[in-house]
Amino acid sequence: MARAGLTTDRVTLAGAELADEVGFDRLTMSAVARRLGVKDASLYAHVRGLEDLRGRIALLAADEKSVRIAEATAGLAGRDALVAYATAYRDYAREHPGRYMATQIPTEIDPELLAAARGPRRAIELTYGMLRAYALGEPDLTDAVRLLRSMLHGFISLEAAGGFAHSRPAEESWSRCLDALHTLLERWPADHEPHGEGDRT
Repeated sequence: MARAGLTTDRVTLAGAELADEVGFDRLTMSAVARRLGVKDASLYAHVRGLEDLRGRIALLAADEKSVRIAEATAGLAGRDALVAYATAYRDYAREHPGRYMATQIPTEIDPELLAAARGPRRAIELTYGMLRAYALGEPDLTDAVRLLRSMLHGFISLEAAGGFAHSRPAEESWSRCLDALHTLLERWPADHEPHGEGDRT
């Protein structure tokens, strides 16, 4: 029997809050049950197990992050949109480290849940939409998306791990990195096809 007042959404939120506190990789069903004041078995009336819970947390985080980015970038384009996007992305990761990691680690998600979820699709739409202002076509646009994600995740991960111990404030480096990224996106290098064996020019 499901415990009165306990719902899938409540279990997911409790798991997300706990992940922020202890780390997504340290999340357990037992810890979530203790947080909610129920026995472990009570959770299985609402989620199928830890992997299912992790997937639901990933979808929750994707939705929350995409909403924040959409609000931050509304009506902006070019460098302004890039900075707003990156800042909202970083702020979310800092405020919700466990939920953020849920969006970065491959997790098996119920196909029906994923198909119905708005967050992941909106995140893709927002990212490609922001970068299209730089007049990039495929495959450059996809390469730019990967570059953006690598830069943001790399900076955020190193910062969270205490990797920026230099006297120069990380905030100043963050701003300059975004300036450099904007410049690169504006001057995206042309695709140089490799020369054939008979081409000596």
